[in-house]
Amino acid sequence: MTSAPITALDTVSVASADPDREQPWAELGLKEDEYTAIKEILGRRPTGAELAMYSVMWSEHCSYKSSKVHLRQFGEIPQETPAGKMLAGIGENAGVIDVGQGYAVTFKIESHNHPSYVEPYQGAATGVGGIVRDILAMGARPVAVMDPLRFGPLDEHDTHRVLPGIVAGIGGYGNCLGLPNIGGEAVFDETYLGNPLVNALAIGVLKHEDLHLAKASGAGNLVIMYGARTGGDGIGGASILASVEFDEDGPAKRPSVQVGDPFMEKLLIECTLELFAAGIVRGIQDFGAAGISCATSELAAAGDGGMHVELTKVPLRDSTLAPEEILMSESQERMMAVVAPEDEAAFMAICRKWDVEAATIGTVTGEGRLVIDWNGETIVDVDPRTVAHEGPVYERPYARPEWQDGLQADVAEKLPRPESADELRATWLRLVASPNLCDKSWITQQYDHYVRGNTVLAQPADSGMIRVDESTNLGVAVSTDGNGRYTKLDPYAGAQLALAESFRNVATVGATPLAVSDCLNFGSPEDPAVMWQFAEATRGLKDACLELGIPVTGGNVSLYNQTGEVAILPTPVVAVLGVIDDVTRRTPSRFVAPGERIFVLGETREELSGSEWAHVVHGHLGGLPPRVDLAAEKSVAELLRAASDVVTSAHDLSDGGLSQALAEAAIQSGIGAEVALDGDPFVALFAESAGRVMVTTHLHDGDALLRLASEHDVVVTEIGVTGGDVVGVEGQFEIPVVELADAWRATLPNALNAEFTPDA
Repeated sequence: MTSAPITALDTVSVASADPDREQPWAELGLKEDEYTAIKEILGRRPTGAELAMYSVMWSEHCSYKSSKVHLRQFGEIPQETPAGKMLAGIGENAGVIDVGQGYAVTFKIESHNHPSYVEPYQGAATGVGGIVRDILAMGARPVAVMDPLRFGPLDEHDTHRVLPGIVAGIGGYGNCLGLPNIGGEAVFDETYLGNPLVNALAIGVLKHEDLHLAKASGAGNLVIMYGARTGGDGIGGASILASVEFDEDGPAKRPSVQVGDPFMEKLLIECTLELFAAGIVRGIQDFGAAGISCATSELAAAGDGGMHVELTKVPLRDSTLAPEEILMSESQERMMAVVAPEDEAAFMAICRKWDVEAATIGTVTGEGRLVIDWNGETIVDVDPRTVAHEGPVYERPYARPEWQDGLQADVAEKLPRPESADELRATWLRLVASPNLCDKSWITQQYDHYVRGNTVLAQPADSGMIRVDESTNLGVAVSTDGNGRYTKLDPYAGAQLALAESFRNVATVGATPLAVSDCLNFGSPEDPAVMWQFAEATRGLKDACLELGIPVTGGNVSLYNQTGEVAILPTPVVAVLGVIDDVTRRTPSRFVAPGERIFVLGETREELSGSEWAHVVHGHLGGLPPRVDLAAEKSVAELLRAASDVVTSAHDLSDGGLSQALAEAAIQSGIGAEVALDGDPFVALFAESAGRVMVTTHLHDGDALLRLASEHDVVVTEIGVTGGDVVGVEGQFEIPVVELADAWRATLPNALNAEFTPDA
């Protein structure tokens, strides 16, 4: 048999006639058995275009091939609870939850870790853009974003390379979109050096009847692509980058990172919302990882027929792009809609109004096939389900690592502790100024918190809060949390502690927790120890959601987060969304007045392993994390709701323990406190026992709180009173609030001001 020349267009007929042509399947990230499976599915070798599609859609980032077997257990969690009903969940672009009054809120968290290491500004910026389009695709107006971040040590050169660019990218893109950034985290640990984590969350609001789903239905309906033109940026970007680990040489010779244009995205948002309002969108899909390959295959697979596309009709920025490159391009600010023929003119008119380019590139068919032509010749002919949903599923081997027992036996409770009042005081100041506990204003001041006018709470409050309805003051609160050290010590408990802290943070501001979205950041799935961590974390998260009664609405898995043999700390970041009937009744996390009584809800135990104290003072990681008591978490949340009329402030106790909560409440208000601590003052100040909240009440309301705590079976301890300009621990020491504030605020500016360029 004579092979066709490699330079000729690789059509389906050529592929059938030339079965032995060598193809770059390995370079595209496919395993040999995966390539063999593709040939078996097609009954021939794939064309170059088909190979491109399968390679990106079967990548770890798009197919979840190593994690599906564990993620399926989230389906065991009821989607309707006493607190709320899920209207769309796992498998859609984003989860949608009923929040009452005819409103629904959609929210989702995803990762853009690897692209943000390669090109920090654009990697982070397009992470924001991508998650916002996921929200938009559900029929919602995006209303806010959040950004949980993880970096290497603050004094490392590469942290200084990536952090300023990542922060500028998040701020630059989100600010240009006119979306407030209402929360997030910035955590530093040596395992994130060479592999920062950039997780992005977006929130959207819609009426129930405005919900849209990603499916192509109705034979004869048109497929319209609109937004930015397709270019060569990001070809194989997120999908390939997120499916490999970096080596010690860093980000060189990696696929290009997508380039964002927030002004085009803003036009795209407003254009799309007007298209929804006109009632002419039958199905919609954003372009994220895998680009056109994803949009066409997922729309077709979720519909009731198939799709025929003429790829030459795709608007291009670069006319030299080959069909394979067009299919793999991850150029940003693009959407795909399914529209009835009679609505095409109206669709195009709305796009012209917003100066958004649109092109009809295909039709919905009833044949159950995704067929893509190039200049009239067929280069793709596949069952779209095999591309989008029926990729490989791996049951990766996993095993508890041999070193886990030794790690857990090396408890922090045996480490040397401060022995005098002066040493306690110095330890508090050292912790307050440590990178993980210090003021993050250097980062957050680059974000607009209050654009659109509906932000109720933002950094540094325990949770962000957005008003949903201006007439009724209905609102939602969202928190993100995750402690990689806890998860390293015990992955099952660590994931539950991440959920518990987010759950608690939402409750402290006065909201009722409703739903979860998660971003599961782990190392290589080919390492049995990493897969054990992942399996335990997902099992822990599922069990905790069942006990707390809140569903997982969706999320993201990010694997291969490691440099060489060094994996990141296993980092499940958990977002919890809650509803509040009246945002004017939210609870602040800072002290609000002098002369108020201070209480700690929940039990303090000698739990120091995995703590900030052990990390900062001793560079130690070992032992077991704080005990998980989900029943107690629920009771504390219920108490906070019942006591909303008597509690004047509430601040969760987590990283840094009571010392950090006291410091932040005092610094943010300028009001000091005098506290008397039972037992060992070191344990009382620095233990990180879960399920605890520091609250204040007016003097005359303290007894009412005590009665309510008894009714809800919550341990409560009165520790002091607010007032003055110092924070004092009776019988031990005093620290002026201004001294605490100076220590808290100085760390990031001192380390990063040389890189701070506000106009970047």
